[in-house]
Amino acid sequence: MQNAESLKKLAGEKAAESVSSGMVVGLGTGSTVYYTILKLAQLVRTGELEIIGIPTSKATEKLAVSDGIKLGTLDEYQAIDVTIDGADEVAPNLDLIKGMGGALLREKVVASVSKQVIIVADDSKSVTILGTKSPLPVEVLPFALATVKSKLDEMCQEATLRIRNGHTFQSDNGNYIIDCKFESIREPRKLEAELNLIPGVVENGLFLGTATKAILGTKDGIKIMEQVI
Repeated sequence: MQNAESLKKLAGEKAAESVSSGMVVGLGTGSTVYYTILKLAQLVRTGELEIIGIPTSKATEKLAVSDGIKLGTLDEYQAIDVTIDGADEVAPNLDLIKGMGGALLREKVVASVSKQVIIVADDSKSVTILGTKSPLPVEVLPFALATVKSKLDEMCQEATLRIRNGHTFQSDNGNYIIDCKFESIREPRKLEAELNLIPGVVENGLFLGTATKAILGTKDGIKIMEQVI
């Protein structure tokens, strides 16, 4: 039986097939898209592929540079052909929860200017209703931490300031992240609007109507989910 890591590799490498020479490619963040980046780098090194990558995090930027992928910025390239990224939950309609890797703000910005957004994951990330497996990350200005957390405490079952290695986690943008646990999120669009109205909330991990395709690695092989228009 294939383990979770091999399923991630299966999905990540499959997504690389969606990239052609000459494309500007959004490079997501996470343990599955890691395999996409390695595969793209291999094709770049062999001369089979020539792309410009737009990284969604400092970690992805470091990985891409070390593997020889040429990078650009959103100042230079304001239209992206395809972004390949991971997710923490994928609903049947391709609504997502993202941000456990801490890059939700940059990921959402890059996705917003992408013609296609392809999500890669193993099938453990597939859910019927959002919020049933993963907490919802909310990126918060440090200045507003106490007031925002107080409001989030009222909205969810548990709102936890993210700590890493004994220190308050800071995103690449210098913000804090509060992970909000729900029993389920049955009205994600309503919740998204409510979160965005809280002063001090910078962004939230609900990615609704963003993904055009999801590639899931399963024990039976690749499962493709596509946006129904």
